[in-house]
Amino acid sequence: MSIVITGATGQLGRHVVEALLEREVPARDIIATGRSVEKLAGFAASGVHVRTMDYEDAASVAEALRGATKVLLISGNAIGQRVEQHRTVIQAAKAEGVELLAYTSVANAGTTGMKLAAEHQATEAILKESGVPFVLLRNGWYLENYTEQLPGTLAQGALAGSAGDGRVSGAARADYAHAAAAVLVAEDQAGKVYELGGDDPFTMAELAAEISAATGRTITYNNLPAGDYAGVLVGAGVPQPFAEILADTDLGVARGDLLVTGGDLRKLIGRPATSLAEAVRTAAASV
Repeated sequence: MSIVITGATGQLGRHVVEALLEREVPARDIIATGRSVEKLAGFAASGVHVRTMDYEDAASVAEALRGATKVLLISGNAIGQRVEQHRTVIQAAKAEGVELLAYTSVANAGTTGMKLAAEHQATEAILKESGVPFVLLRNGWYLENYTEQLPGTLAQGALAGSAGDGRVSGAARADYAHAAAAVLVAEDQAGKVYELGGDDPFTMAELAAEISAATGRTITYNNLPAGDYAGVLVGAGVPQPFAEILADTDLGVARGDLLVTGGDLRKLIGRPATSLAEAVRTAAASV
């Protein structure tokens, strides 16, 4: 068996390779790919195969997938370009005759109206039409989306957003990575859809309270109209188009688009997902 991990130089991809190794998948059976293979030197030293892959270069994609049995397609981060990038990988996987392609989609992709989900929905449609055996890993929000912003939050003394009282089923990147590894080593996964999220959904006010408890600082949550929140983000240096997408995502949170039920993540990883309190305490200890 040969398992190809795309985007292995990224944060999620690295976690997946590590999770596969923890599951005692032989290093020689893992192919870690990325645009900058020098970033994968540590994996190469442990016996993992490393190959160059650039989603924009179809030849490099085909070469990276050569001999693959299973492929994890980690969604790209170039918003607006991802559909064609993903199509390139799917076409190469079909040409290679892979047994399974796992795709990291977004939570509730079948029903959400979030703008951020559109490219995921389009990729899922391509997969369904491709004839490639596939499994969908519909990842919820990363806790790191919040904890990595902790220094700025503390500096401002508040969280801003447009999520209202909506709840987020957040989990750590490592949790989602272990779920992907579990699926990649399992049998009979083609056709399955996993809705992945944390065990204890939280509101933004509850996030603010956790930050307050972990840091000893009083942090409040300020709920704003989406246009005003986008303006705050632009003022903080976020490009206007992405600020509008983030504000729209908060409106999705308010609707419940990032609320996940069913416990798929917990079942796949065989333990509770990382809690919000744990993630915030860990992040606060390093600030």
